[in-house]
Amino acid sequence: MTAALRPRRSVLYMPGSNARALEKAKSLLADALILDLEDAVAPDAKVLARTQVREAVKAGAFGKREVIIRVNALSTAWGGADLAAAAEARPDAILIPKVSHAGDLAAVAAQLSEPVAIWAMIETPLAILNLAAIAGAGGGLSCLVMGTNDLVKEFRGVHTPDRQNLSAALGLSVAAARAFGLCILDGVYNDIGNTDGFRESCRQGRAFGFDGKTLIHPSQIASCNEAFAPSATEVEAARNLIAAFERPENRGKGAIAVDGRMVELLHAEIARHTVALADAIAALEAA
Repeated sequence: MTAALRPRRSVLYMPGSNARALEKAKSLLADALILDLEDAVAPDAKVLARTQVREAVKAGAFGKREVIIRVNALSTAWGGADLAAAAEARPDAILIPKVSHAGDLAAVAAQLSEPVAIWAMIETPLAILNLAAIAGAGGGLSCLVMGTNDLVKEFRGVHTPDRQNLSAALGLSVAAARAFGLCILDGVYNDIGNTDGFRESCRQGRAFGFDGKTLIHPSQIASCNEAFAPSATEVEAARNLIAAFERPENRGKGAIAVDGRMVELLHAEIARHTVALADAIAALEAA
């Protein structure tokens, strides 16, 4: 399973101040966990959350799940200590909130003595205007995470089922991620009781090109994993298309007919990605 194709279909936020939630996270089937020191933690519980998360990650009991620590911004009273504790714990990545320009990531890098994978929250209007600079910042940046709740608040908008008011921000963010070879995750869905609405939000996210979705409740994991994984039908069709291009009579051709339709080399590239992702998911679930 390559790092570039590590499945991140479902990425669940867990409050770092809740010891019971941290323990439960060890058995959940999310592809990744974000142990949160920021929005999910009240100010008077910040220090407790930092200690609990640091010790939980150092203990290494999360198995195959990718583990990320979301710290508070460096501009806050807790950010510097959070970053130091996260670096000591050595998670798979550290998630930086409120990234608005590349300089925010440079400031983080300056505080780290050793390289670590960095994820960046995209949740401010200035971040949308600076997407190319942020995505191209380098320095260990490997993933963008949409903060859609914060974006709606900062835009002074309202949440709508079709998310038309966010379509420009979402599309530009995906474009920036793909331009610089980064993973990108869709924002959360707030109405945990609306399963149909959640599935539609996942469908939207996959249509935009997101690799997966951040979640706020364990009940959303299974539907999210299904939505962001290629179906058995898709995988079979992809394998057939790859095999067709590899036949001796088709080698070197730019376009061929498969199952009654014309396909090009770009379709073969898409098919290879589909098969590689399916294989990576199978490997993760078998681990």
